[in-house]
Amino acid sequence: MGEVAESPKINHTFLRDYVTEADVISTVEFNQTGDLLATGDKGGRVVIFQRESESKGETEETGETVDSGEYNVYSTFQSHEPDFDYLKSLEIEEKINKIRWLPQQNAAHFLLSTNDKTIKLWKVSERDKRPEGYNLKDEEGRLKDISTITSLQVPVLKPTDLMVEVRPRRVFSNGHTYHVNSISVNSDGETYLSADDLRINMWHLGITDRSFNIVDIKPTNMEDLTEVITAAEFHPHHCHLFVYSSSKGTLRLCDMRASALCDKHTKLFEEPEDPGNRSFFSEIISSVSDVKFSHNGRYLLTRDYLTAKVWDLNMDKGPVETYQVHEYLRSKLCSLYENDCIFDKFECVWNSSDSVIMTGAYNSFFRMFDRETGRGVTLEAWRESSKPRAVLRTRRVYTGGKRRRGDVGVDSLDFTKKILHMAWHPSENIIAIAATNNLYIFQDRVNPDTQTQ
Repeated sequence: MGEVAESPKINHTFLRDYVTEADVISTVEFNQTGDLLATGDKGGRVVIFQRESESKGETEETGETVDSGEYNVYSTFQSHEPDFDYLKSLEIEEKINKIRWLPQQNAAHFLLSTNDKTIKLWKVSERDKRPEGYNLKDEEGRLKDISTITSLQVPVLKPTDLMVEVRPRRVFSNGHTYHVNSISVNSDGETYLSADDLRINMWHLGITDRSFNIVDIKPTNMEDLTEVITAAEFHPHHCHLFVYSSSKGTLRLCDMRASALCDKHTKLFEEPEDPGNRSFFSEIISSVSDVKFSHNGRYLLTRDYLTAKVWDLNMDKGPVETYQVHEYLRSKLCSLYENDCIFDKFECVWNSSDSVIMTGAYNSFFRMFDRETGRGVTLEAWRESSKPRAVLRTRRVYTGGKRRRGDVGVDSLDFTKKILHMAWHPSENIIAIAATNNLYIFQDRVNPDTQTQ
């Protein structure tokens, strides 16, 4: 018998893993209620997801609550386009660096989005009625001949299909010479800050043509530059306080009541360096990539390359808690430097009660740490866990000793699959994880009534 020729097969794995650069998610942010979730990508697009209303009924068979609470696409719009700085002959990417929601004042929602240079304020609103019966316009919107109008009628609003409108309300440009890395809305609801490598500006939401410079660390001679600003955030309750982090691993708390230009900080948070661990990579891995105030405003959470740290605002001598995210990579720093992974900027977030912190890692892993016990868990964001009611599985990186089934060796980690961006629901145990071009949303189902961790 002759051999049966195999029919050509499509490599679905290749198609599934093929990702265009423009589709890579670059920021994730819940709004203040958690009902809306916005993502920005490297293509300049913003996608808003809305949480569906949950059913309160219970199934007779299992007694479990029949609630989906799923997030579905609410609106998609192009926030930024590629631009060109003709003065410096530099291309300006359309990539969305940060998104921040404004506190909701009425039925509409407002959000800020920024690329490297330009910040935009967007209004997101719904419309389910349309006016009909204009006197001067016909049904298609064209002007009527006034001589043909013999009577006047009162226009009426008639129901129509729900439409979500996204319109730009303000464009804040020409405020930064260097790349914008942070925006933060003030608790006063009227101002926000934006930070680049060397300066922090404060803007009024209603004024686009000028901003107030509150931090400027640019030296007279750029050869004397020793550090850059990596992140900045307003205090959640006190509108006069803000913090910014640097590439040297320091945090500076500033009080705008003390001085208009906050070049002199109120407090400096810095951890003394251990001379025994000093190496060529020390300064690179100590650079703070993200800083977040706790919800109660008492603590600061920071992330550097290998660790996550919690700082008490009343103790500036060093962090009160230090969590090893992936200490096993310390021996791999040389190869991580060669492939530029050592410069990856991981974000960190608090849960709603400030009792648990979360941050990302490689191989589609992310870490959670319980502050009370100090214990950490490694979880994996992968396609199988995105199925309905699938349980997140814990993972373990093998570094020595007895190897368990399912352990992943350090040499087997995939450094192209990195979890850099994430968000935690402001009041529930729902997390959003950005893994390349995929957005994973997980919910704690252990006790949905009390939402305990």
